[in-house]
Amino acid sequence: MKKSTLVSKMFDMKGRVAVITGAAGLLGPKHAESLAEFGANIVLLDRKPAVQKIAAAIARKYKVKAIGLKCDITQKSELEKTLKIILKKFGHIDVLVNNAANNPAVSAGGFSQNWSRLENFPLSAWEDDVAVGLTGAFLASQVFGSQMATQKKGVIVNIASDLGIIAPDQRIYRKEGLPPEQQPVKPVTYSVIKHGMLGLTKYLASYWAESGVRVNAISPGGVYTNQPRDFVKKLARHVPLHRMAHTDEYKAAIAFLSSDASEYMTGANLVVDGGRTIW
Repeated sequence: MKKSTLVSKMFDMKGRVAVITGAAGLLGPKHAESLAEFGANIVLLDRKPAVQKIAAAIARKYKVKAIGLKCDITQKSELEKTLKIILKKFGHIDVLVNNAANNPAVSAGGFSQNWSRLENFPLSAWEDDVAVGLTGAFLASQVFGSQMATQKKGVIVNIASDLGIIAPDQRIYRKEGLPPEQQPVKPVTYSVIKHGMLGLTKYLASYWAESGVRVNAISPGGVYTNQPRDFVKKLARHVPLHRMAHTDEYKAAIAFLSSDASEYMTGANLVVDGGRTIW
C-alpha cells in the first residue's frame, strides 16, 4: 500500500514543468498562474508574441522559471522544435494543458451578417477552428505526451466546455426583429470541437495508462468578460447558480487536475459550470 500523504503536499509542483497552449488567450495566463502558485515552472505557447511578457510577469510574481515561446500548434514541426527547446532548458515535461482554441463568437467579424448559421458557415472557418482546437490538441499530445510516456510519468489536461456535454441553446443569442434565417447562433465548430476533446481525453487516457500518463478534461461554463447585459441575463437563467464564472474560478480545478491531488483520476471530465448541464 502507498504511504498516505498530506493533501497539501499533493498539490506541491515544485520542479515540475507545465506547458500551456493558447497561453495568450483569456484563460491561458490564469491556468499558468494556478500552476506557478504551486511551484511549477511554466512554458507558455501561442502564436502571439505577447506570451513572452506574460511569462516574464509570472516569473516575477511567483518566483518560478517561466518562458514564452511563439509556436503554431497546428504545425507538428514547430511543436517538435519547441520540445527540443524545453528539454534543453528543463530536461523534462510534466504537464500539458491543451487550452488553445478559436472561439467563434456570434458577433465575430469578417463574414456576412448571418455567417454563424449552419447553412452559411464558411468552410474556411470550420477548417481553421478544427485545426487549432482539435488537431492542435492532438498534435501537442502526440509530441509532448509521447515524451511524458517515455519518462513514465505526466499529466495532460484538456480544456473542453459545458458545450462539449450539451448543445448550445440558440435562444440566448436571438435578436428582436430579425427573421429566423438571419438570427445569429453559436457556430457549429465550438460544440463539435469540445465534444471531440472529451473523446480525445478518453482515448489518450486508455492509450497511455500503462505509461504513467494521466489524461483528464475540464468542462468550464461561460466566463463573464463584459458581455452585453441582455445576453448575460439570458444565459444566467440556464445556470442554477444564476451567473457566469469569473476568470479566476477555474484556477483551483486546473491545479487539482495537474497535480498529484488527482493521481487516481484519468479519462475523467471535471464539470465546473455552475450547474448548467444538470438541467
